[in-house]
Amino acid sequence: MKYKRILLKLSGESLMGEKQYGIDNEVVRQYAEDIKAVHDEGLQIAIVIGGGNIFRGLSAEKSGMDRAQADYMGMLATVINSMALQDALEKVGLKTRLLTAIKMEQICEPFIRRRAVRHLEKGRVVIFGAGTGNPYFTTDSAAALRAIEIKADVVLKGTRVDGIYTADPEKDPTATKYSEITFKEVYANGLNVMDMTAFTLCEENQLPIIVFDMNKHGNFMKIANGEAIGTLVRS
Repeated sequence: MKYKRILLKLSGESLMGEKQYGIDNEVVRQYAEDIKAVHDEGLQIAIVIGGGNIFRGLSAEKSGMDRAQADYMGMLATVINSMALQDALEKVGLKTRLLTAIKMEQICEPFIRRRAVRHLEKGRVVIFGAGTGNPYFTTDSAAALRAIEIKADVVLKGTRVDGIYTADPEKDPTATKYSEITFKEVYANGLNVMDMTAFTLCEENQLPIIVFDMNKHGNFMKIANGEAIGTLVRS
């Protein structure tokens, strides 16, 4: 395996599958199987999931809701997704721990950095829920922050596209894919990889990012093995 400890960032929208809203259990099951296959090879895996399939704070703000209130609601949506993935992971035989930035003692543990690292060392898959616990920060920022805190080797951003392109491939058929790109080139070309806070955190801490298609079965294992899947962002 190329890495020892990774932070996997999943978008909430990816959990929808072909649905327009909510969670597609078949997608979650496939994710669980892919994660188990990689975990069985000895990798330590931490996960952050977005909540956009259930509630998106920015969209609610545009319709008149207070931004902080909307963001807190979005954090709760990420916990729902985290619980769904935890259930799927445990059904395939993995030991998991859900740690959240907002205390919810009945369903999960509060986030404590040393406890999270210890869980990973014991071979448990750790899911971080509720973002950073603060409004105005995205789950991308939470993923970058948690990856740095647990000293992950890489952030793997699993999306519905297979990497970073010169333009949006769903809108521009002439867009070409980067196999590798530097942080400075991303800035210079105005590419959208993560939000600026998350991206800057990764750059300042020399934490590489790989953007890849998580919905394609086996891609996660290929990246863990060091294959050139998706797009690598490096210093």
